[in-house]
Amino acid sequence: MNNRIDILKGIHPGKLIESELKERAITQRALAAETNIPYQTINAIIRGERNLTTEQALRIEGFLQYEEGLLLILQSFHQIKLYKDKELAQLYPEPPNIRKSLFWDADFDKINWGKHKKAVIERILERGSSEEIAEIKRYYGVSKVEIKEFIPTRIRQIRNRHLTNR
Repeated sequence: MNNRIDILKGIHPGKLIESELKERAITQRALAAETNIPYQTINAIIRGERNLTTEQALRIEGFLQYEEGLLLILQSFHQIKLYKDKELAQLYPEPPNIRKSLFWDADFDKINWGKHKKAVIERILERGSSEEIAEIKRYYGVSKVEIKEFIPTRIRQIRNRHLTNR
């Protein structure tokens, strides 16, 4: 069970249930009927809008023939992930003063600047202006030496290739 938990750690148990139902061609209504859990509750759990109770987890585990406790363990790890994400978001509640267009592939106003620190710094180093690089150093409090650790692998490879071709 530990390997399975390590793989699934952090996801809501509803996602695992949804995947299992799809794989076995079982409907949510059938699961509800077999476990005596209301369909609306099953649906809310699968959508990640509701947490499992111990009783619900045991019923679903029994029906799906999961090892006892798997779903509650996943629920706990999911709660831990949410808590840590919230803590990281509180470290940097306001976004840095950079162009929103640098993050065209994300909702700029919903970026968790603490959680995605490494990716943000890499994106700015790759596509940002010198002013934005200075801003990101200030924002995250990283020195010139520390910032080198964040240089994306692609840029390092290009620079190394360029230097060896001289």
